[in-house]
Amino acid sequence: MPSHASHLSRRALGGAAVATVAAAGVGVGVGGATAGTAQAAAPRETPFRADTGRRSRRPNILFILGDDLGWADLSSYGAPHIRTPNLDRLARQGVRFTDAYSGSATCSPTRFSLYTGRYPGRTKGGLAEPIADRSVGLDPNHPTLASLLRGAGYATALIGKWHCGYLPDHSPTKSGWDEFFGNFGGALEYYSKLGLGGEYDLYEGEVKEGDAEYKDLRYYTRILTERASEYVKRDHGDQPWLLNLNFTTPHWPWIADGDEEASAEVVRRIKAGDKRALFHDDGGSVEKYTEMVQDLDRSVGQVLKALKESGQEQDTLVFFASDNGGERFSYNWPLSGNKSSLQEGGIRVPTIVRWPARIGGGQVSHEPVFTPDWTATLLEIGGARADRSYPLDGTSLAGYLLRGEELTQRELFWRVRGERAVRRGNWKYYRGKGGTDQLFDLAADRREQADRAADEPKVLAELKAAWERTDAELLPYPS
Repeated sequence: MPSHASHLSRRALGGAAVATVAAAGVGVGVGGATAGTAQAAAPRETPFRADTGRRSRRPNILFILGDDLGWADLSSYGAPHIRTPNLDRLARQGVRFTDAYSGSATCSPTRFSLYTGRYPGRTKGGLAEPIADRSVGLDPNHPTLASLLRGAGYATALIGKWHCGYLPDHSPTKSGWDEFFGNFGGALEYYSKLGLGGEYDLYEGEVKEGDAEYKDLRYYTRILTERASEYVKRDHGDQPWLLNLNFTTPHWPWIADGDEEASAEVVRRIKAGDKRALFHDDGGSVEKYTEMVQDLDRSVGQVLKALKESGQEQDTLVFFASDNGGERFSYNWPLSGNKSSLQEGGIRVPTIVRWPARIGGGQVSHEPVFTPDWTATLLEIGGARADRSYPLDGTSLAGYLLRGEELTQRELFWRVRGERAVRRGNWKYYRGKGGTDQLFDLAADRREQADRAADEPKVLAELKAAWERTDAELLPYPS
């Protein structure tokens, strides 16, 4: 099977890749535009040494997640009716990934895979799809992206949605983040901050049961944007920082900034005991969803503006993605399936990486990558090492992005209740809830409609066996 390392269209790279890029000439730019002659970034020292005394060797990390944002919900990914100029600009300034995937098909398992760098099924909390009660969460003793980077000298903060367990046993500040401001649950009403159980769900720092919550009844996306902007503009001295900025936009309920009447109705139903009120089954529209996505784009733009004004833009690695595929009103064409499914529409997500000091702009990568890869990548770039007792399931992309190294072909694995999937190269093995093994050539059929299982029985058998080998290593789902 052919290698897919050539799938990165490069304009510029730093360090050792300069000569390679200069010889390569012309690449493909964002949105299909042709990139000009390669102009390499100035060579810089390798960022991989854990030397906290040399700030310039390691970047700040701004890791931004949207919530239930579909693969094609950005205009740079093909949305014909949604305008996202700030995220499109971010893509032009870095690398836009066309074949990037979430670690799972719903919120909390993907967050487990990001924070641990491992398949969600390796931990009890990751088996919940998603976490909906207080019985499980991310074990505070498990090393995380934050705890490992903090051990390497980073300041760490999480602003926004946690969704990896509840107090008193689980919280970001128990798992490596120095600071936390946000919500614990999977969803909340944007003004009142009422969660799925009717509880108020906005907190700051390590709180104990009975402590007063942090009261702020403004629109939630505005609050998170303000907090994140304050953090990136803070004087951190010579210490690099990690900020996980987890928006809830555009997750239901379908309430945009200014929709006070819709908010009041949802709140009335929550207080009346309607357990489905927050799901907003009778609300929303394509137009309302568009409004929410465009608000997310403006919010990201405001944080990036604050970053630039702080003078840290060049030395900050910015990452943007969604936690899983889109929901009811997402624009996923041409993908099949939505959130909760292991079809492409449930797990393929928009993904953008920018680091001006080391990564040239105008690049498009077609390399298959997924959430645990980013954990491994950021640990290497930040000069941190994974705990050998908790081996990572992701592959570091640092050499691929920074030095032009080829990525070896591997299998990307997913498992949710009733579904299974593996991708290797262009081939994807998929079994849905109907129990039929299917095989798709994603290079020719992103929509997963042409089942090649009968034509390629050997490939099907290989990928099925690969899935079963990995599955045998994971925890079983509770009955």
